[in-house]
Amino acid sequence: MKLYSYYRSSASYRLRIALALKGLPYDTEPINLLKREEHEATYRAINPQMLVPSLALDDGTVLTQSLSIMEYLEEVYPNPPLLPADSLGRARVRALALAVACEIHPLNVPRVLNHLVAEFSCTDEAKNRWMARWISEGFAAIETLLAHPATGAFCHGNMPTLADCLLIPQVFNALRFQVAMDPYPAIRRIYDHALAHPAFLAASPENQPDTPGKS
Repeated sequence: MKLYSYYRSSASYRLRIALALKGLPYDTEPINLLKREEHEATYRAINPQMLVPSLALDDGTVLTQSLSIMEYLEEVYPNPPLLPADSLGRARVRALALAVACEIHPLNVPRVLNHLVAEFSCTDEAKNRWMARWISEGFAAIETLLAHPATGAFCHGNMPTLADCLLIPQVFNALRFQVAMDPYPAIRRIYDHALAHPAFLAASPENQPDTPGKS
């Protein structure tokens, strides 16, 4: 398989975690978002949305949208599972994942931030306030959701799930933009625990072939 990815893209990061958790090998094809390589004709032919990640399967089929790809991987490579065995557990994990994917992440992607600058002349300080506002609001809700029912070492029990694949990259972004994490002790605990897991470590932005400074 070939993963079209950018080292600091949180959507790419979440898919890398899922691939690593399932032990699935792939080649990385870097798409540099700072150089707007996602807009080039060669990549636009692969993914008309001009977004990362995309995953090309061995037969050449290209999958897009990180959550859809992760659900595909769960169906085709069910072990180890990223979703609980019970229906209520699966619903809870999906809800936690979607709280990131639908409510936090879309408001903080580069094209939204670039529009704020182009349309409203937002300063870097204003952009950071915008990001902190939506990350903090989303994290406050997730922090409450994690307590009902009480979680384990990860978002749902003691094994990583789809929810952790989504949450950890969003925390990485929060820390990168200096969002205060003190109000979210459960989220921070899960993040710190996940960072010790080999799959999360392998997927982290600093360990990618396109990370600046990597040989």
